[in-house]
Amino acid sequence: MYDLNPHFEPSKSAPPAAAIKQEISYMRFKPDSRLTAKQSITYRPINPSYCDFFPHSCYPNFMSTTWRHSVCALDCPDACALLVQVDPTGHATRLKGDPNHPITQGFLCGKVAKYLDREYNPDRLLYPLARTGPKGSGQFRRISWPEAIDTITTRLKSIAAEHGAQSILPYSYAGTMGLLNGSGMDRRFFHALGASRLDRTICASAGAAALMASMNTRLGTEPEQFPHSKLILAWGANVLTTNVHLWPFIVQARRNGARFIVIDPIRTKTAALADQHIPINPGTDLALALALAHVIFRDHLEDTTYTQHIHDLDEYRQVASTMPPARAAQLTGVSAETIESLARDLATTHPAVIRVNYGVQRSDRGGRAVQAIVSLAALTGQFQHIGGGVNMSTSAGFAFNRTALERPDLQPHPTRLINMTQLGDALTTLNDPPVKAFINYNSNPAAIAPDQVKVHRGLEREDLFTVVLEQFMTDTALRADIVLPSTTFLEHTDLYLAYGHYYVQLARPALAPPGECKTNVEVFRTLAKAMGLTDPCFDDTEDEMIRQTLNSGSSYLEGITLELLDQQHAIRLNLGAPSGEFLPFKDGKFPTSHTQFISGGQALAYDPPVESRFGAGNSKQFPLELISWKSHDSMNSTFGNRPDVDEETSKVILHPEDAQKRNIADNTPIRLFNDRGAVEAIAKLDAQHVQPGVVCAPSVRWPSKSNNGLGINALTSQRLTDLGDGATFYSCLIEIESC
Repeated sequence: MYDLNPHFEPSKSAPPAAAIKQEISYMRFKPDSRLTAKQSITYRPINPSYCDFFPHSCYPNFMSTTWRHSVCALDCPDACALLVQVDPTGHATRLKGDPNHPITQGFLCGKVAKYLDREYNPDRLLYPLARTGPKGSGQFRRISWPEAIDTITTRLKSIAAEHGAQSILPYSYAGTMGLLNGSGMDRRFFHALGASRLDRTICASAGAAALMASMNTRLGTEPEQFPHSKLILAWGANVLTTNVHLWPFIVQARRNGARFIVIDPIRTKTAALADQHIPINPGTDLALALALAHVIFRDHLEDTTYTQHIHDLDEYRQVASTMPPARAAQLTGVSAETIESLARDLATTHPAVIRVNYGVQRSDRGGRAVQAIVSLAALTGQFQHIGGGVNMSTSAGFAFNRTALERPDLQPHPTRLINMTQLGDALTTLNDPPVKAFINYNSNPAAIAPDQVKVHRGLEREDLFTVVLEQFMTDTALRADIVLPSTTFLEHTDLYLAYGHYYVQLARPALAPPGECKTNVEVFRTLAKAMGLTDPCFDDTEDEMIRQTLNSGSSYLEGITLELLDQQHAIRLNLGAPSGEFLPFKDGKFPTSHTQFISGGQALAYDPPVESRFGAGNSKQFPLELISWKSHDSMNSTFGNRPDVDEETSKVILHPEDAQKRNIADNTPIRLFNDRGAVEAIAKLDAQHVQPGVVCAPSVRWPSKSNNGLGINALTSQRLTDLGDGATFYSCLIEIESC
């Protein structure tokens, strides 16, 4: 029997089961298949309520329970397959990862392992509510669904008649990754209504735009190929927190002799377990990538058999020539020696794979940084090899028929596009027409949108009619006129893609919805009919919508049907065997030339973000750089109601040197502020995780739980990224003082 050790570090000699069972005590992996039956029975996990393997004898009522399949809908690349144990009364008693899913491999992250606590939380919204007091006061009365629908449709018709349908703004993101409840009947409804369209940029648009500009697709090296890698570079990727099901493949690669290097401003849990952690100044990833290219070009280390496919190689060489290691060292904080060594390792090690995550692109230069990183894999020829290349997104493999699902043809005319990152401006300054109705679902903008003070001011307008579809009374729901109770992903049918692997999945309801909760599909179908929208698409069932979505004509989806998904739950796209047949760029045949460093006719040279210690911003008044990194036990604001998550997100990590300059003691109240707002938190002094000048705030705390009603996004700006018009959450200057 192998013990679970939260401080275990992988080694080549470690047994496979022990090598995978590591680092985080709440991760539960099934025992290695080589264990005997007796050994399996004596396996003792630390926390039996969330473990993945238990002998039947541990459950007296085992024979009276059933296991039902589901899929995790949270915004994560892993898109895990789940098994839900349900007792004869229909109550779920246990949740575990599906051991038959090639990526899930029978274990869950700590967020989802506790999901039944959310499912049965006494604070869950169960009935429609109407506001009775001031916005934000939390004063509501219970109403019936007919009253809720009648109130909503009456107000929407009145607003559209007076101000035009474009005065109605939907707001949603990835509160569910399910296609039907995330971007199905809702899109049809708002398109037919002629409402304003939402440009969904809050998370990944800069990185997506960079991939499209450099490769004209969003395909990446799949997890199953990572064990073949000899060098794995995690660039801004905290794998153990945000992509944990990639970790076993990294462990296997390291057991096979691979080196694992992490580039990150923060010493994350992943960085702490790496062979090498390279701390970098926030927002300087483009400078580092160009410096690596500089060394590769200078020393003639590029793969000339592959670089012949790079159409703008000369321009790339010119841009890289402006960033020698010495200059990059001054900007990035990474020594010239480290840059030289890393460049040589990347160029001479095959296969090497770069796991670049979306944290890189959340700065002013984030889009170009991703382009430069992707281009390094092309420059060194890594795309030719099994286990080489870049892993950022696999979403292009899921070539669904989005047009049939979302029906943009229902728009009476092209409607305006409003950037969700600039919601504060949209709700407070936008005219012609102003936003008069706000329909929010699958998101919590009062917590997650930047420039929070302005967002709250907009949401608290008495003339703004707000409807929120939710599971809990979030900060956004507190400011609603009508709150509608929503199902969880365990309670409805949906179709799932992934952006971290290549398995399409189907989930049917594992549990009955409690109270009067309804699916997003049902709510928007009902609203459409109540608004008098008569297109037959509003009568489509979930199964009909799935069939329409799968019918895209793409070879990737050929033969994948609803019936097969009902039988198998998860089906690999038609890409060949995961062992290495899928190498889409092996011959350099990208859909377009990659390394597109030409913008407006001029080669792009690096300059620091506006808000950085080296930029043009007010770094003297606000000398600290804030990174609001992902909370380890939460998912954006989804679990912000949990006491343990609130405790974690109430603390801000700063270096003891910065604390000493400000007379700040450990575990004492502090005030973080800039010219956009102020936030109160608890200081956590830590010289291991942050470097001097950098402050780390786990995100996203619910603002209503803080002393002054504001969260960390009161400090972040509405400024947009260089590509994709995304959010610049990680380019943010602040100051801190004791409370």
